[in-house]
Amino acid sequence: MHVVAVSTISDNDKFWGALKKAHRALPKSAKWTLAVASTDGAKAVNIIVHDSVESARDFFEPHAGPYATTEYFEADAANAVGLPK
Repeated sequence: MHVVAVSTISDNDKFWGALKKAHRALPKSAKWTLAVASTDGAKAVNIIVHDSVESARDFFEPHAGPYATTEYFEADAANAVGLPK
């Protein structure tokens, strides 16, 4: 399943530094398909393919949690445009 993580970032440098470490620790069963930020650094959208929303949250939150508040939800893949399979 594609899980969307939308973050409101409190510390841009530490957030992206933590995500670089998280990317290196990505479980073999997961795939990180997108990581993008707003130009002002206040928001980020990440899409992770994982078993469930909960498993994506359990992976992502320890890294991003100290530097952002993040909402997680399942993407509507059937109606998405350009979502990698």
